[in-house]
Amino acid sequence: MENNLVDITDAKFKADPFSFYKSIRAGAGVCQAKPTRLGQPWLVTRYADVSALLKDNRLAKNPANALSPEQLARLRIPKMFAPLMRNMLSQDDPVHARLKKLVQSAFTPKRVEQLVANTKTISNGLLNQISVRSTFDLIEDYALPLPVIVISELLGVPKADRNRFAHWSRILIRNSTVPWKMILSLPQIILFMRYLRHLVEMKRAEPDDALVSALVAAESEGEKLSPDELLGMIAILLTAGHETTTNLIGNGTLTLLQNPEALSRIKTEPSIIDSAIEEILRHSGPVETASERYAIEEIEIAGTRIPRGSLVFGVIASANRDPLQFVDPDVLNLTRQPNRHLTFGEGGHYCVGAALARMEGRVAFKDLFERFPNLNLTADSSKLKWRSGVILRGLDHLPLNTKA
Repeated sequence: MENNLVDITDAKFKADPFSFYKSIRAGAGVCQAKPTRLGQPWLVTRYADVSALLKDNRLAKNPANALSPEQLARLRIPKMFAPLMRNMLSQDDPVHARLKKLVQSAFTPKRVEQLVANTKTISNGLLNQISVRSTFDLIEDYALPLPVIVISELLGVPKADRNRFAHWSRILIRNSTVPWKMILSLPQIILFMRYLRHLVEMKRAEPDDALVSALVAAESEGEKLSPDELLGMIAILLTAGHETTTNLIGNGTLTLLQNPEALSRIKTEPSIIDSAIEEILRHSGPVETASERYAIEEIEIAGTRIPRGSLVFGVIASANRDPLQFVDPDVLNLTRQPNRHLTFGEGGHYCVGAALARMEGRVAFKDLFERFPNLNLTADSSKLKWRSGVILRGLDHLPLNTKA
């Protein structure tokens, strides 16, 4: 039976998962998928169920709070990589709340608005480099470097190290749920861990006003942050701090190019940019599933019994297209109201970087289409390659032409 299960990590599945999720929503609403390194997941697809799941205390983020010793052993997380698991995303309260409090002040809407001018400077610099060419890759030349530079400057990562950390980030996110890929990635993960420790020592010796230095100071105060938590916090901020925005810009640009009327409105009605960003986040969002959760006890979702210790994914991409929540959910409606999508989660684990991603998206789309009003695809969209993995959904490349 396992052979008939869908592989949600597969790049080909990522190209169009929506018809599959539609069929599951119309049926039981919950199903199993092929196993990943984390285990065999249960997929929850309806909006109401996903929304409830995100706030359900019977589902743990930290597997140690839900799994038996035998189940934990099967996860096979090497001890040397344990610090990567000591981050906000992989912890339950009260640990999660303590860690989140240390960084959330750096990502408030007010603080993020102070970054707008610098983000526009970065954006224009990248577009200047693109403007001398007639074709370019949106992901490699714009959607990836823009948020990488922004989060690097916010955290205090030296300019010379940004490309390396972006490379490591992609390896971590792309390969973490596929066993054989994880094994092949070990040398690069070791280098990443070594780099994080070097960055901590550098900031300890020469602190600045960036966020990593503030976290190092919190570690030195003892109870606020342990050494492992410090490394885990930096790792999650570096990786999650740009991957989501890269996918937002890439997916959103492709979707707009595939919807000429919507693209025309983006260009001619700047006042709708905020609602347009929300609709892109809903319709073609950067995340496919919420991050992993584990059942602390046997639970029932939509009439399906899920055993204790099971791996559970709330499928954001499906919930955001649930017709019970959204009228004409497959239609891109840039002025959709209301639009309570789940792309950034709900409850205590609501994404701390949501305001930053929204701001970067506003800047990116406005600058990109102002500079290149005749932007178009250079390849059939059905032939575009999507990145493999579980949680995120994003393009590997997006080749574009700047001329009509």
